Amino acid sequence: MTDRSDSVPADVDDRQAMERILGRPLSQTWPTDALAPGTRVTVVWDRGWDGRWQVEFPGTIDAMGAPVPNEHAQALSGGELLYWVTFDAPQYDSNGDGPYRKAQVWGRYLRTDPEPAA
Repeated sequence: MTDRSDSVPADVDDRQAMERILGRPLSQTWPTDALAPGTRVTVVWDRGWDGRWQVEFPGTIDAMGAPVPNEHAQALSGGELLYWVTFDAPQYDSNGDGPYRKAQVWGRYLRTDPEPAA
């Protein structure tokens, strides 16, 4: 693991708020095989269930906290990660709650966007 969190500035207020809610600091040690902060992604809609989000939308991997292992019982075996993602536009979840501008998203629901042609 390496500390790559300084490559993209994190919103300090967001991090401090989440750390108060969680009662612990967010890790800043980035797993070597994880998507890097600043990576453009699309949050995909899960066609197998109503999903967490109402639609697919773009965002960016946020450096607020390093990706952490997903310990949910339905997490993919082999080390699925949870990423902080900042959304390009505020989004509503499948229950109609929101709008959210940032959230922790399971790795399986992230698709990296191809680099634009130079």
